[in-house]
Amino acid sequence: MSIDAATSTNMAGLYQEMIIEHARSPRNFRQLEGAHQTVEAVNPLCGDHLSLYVQRDSDHIADIAFEGDGCAISKASASLMTSSVMGLRNDEALALFTRVHTMLTTEPLSDGPPADVGKFAVLSGVWQYPARVKCATLCWQALHSALKEGAAHEGAIEENATITVSLQDGTE
Repeated sequence: MSIDAATSTNMAGLYQEMIIEHARSPRNFRQLEGAHQTVEAVNPLCGDHLSLYVQRDSDHIADIAFEGDGCAISKASASLMTSSVMGLRNDEALALFTRVHTMLTTEPLSDGPPADVGKFAVLSGVWQYPARVKCATLCWQALHSALKEGAAHEGAIEENATITVSLQDGTE
């Protein structure tokens, strides 16, 4: 086995371990009392569903949490996402959404994950499995909806607003 193949195999094993760890012990897995927005997201193709709770402070994500049932990829993605976007400005979180969504849905131009996705590199191989893309992007679509809905109200924070997102065939 070549050094590159061994390194690739080791990285894949580490990535798999991290996904399993986040799926078994997801971070921010709780209901967030007093959330400004709740997004109900469903992937009817596999049954994944989550409730994403977002507490905003002006243009920052002050707190974020999720609840729900789903596969390991879905839970790990939500766990990683909530840990990463807490404290970010809305525009920073939307920029991260774009980078991660591109990684999850597009074949990479070079070997390995993009450098600008940080720990989300553990999900970099998902694009190869179309059925799993929806699992990994469900929480990201929920976040995108919450932040875009907030932007549509020109920064006004609505108390207890609920948004519903349902991924259908042809939607990523």
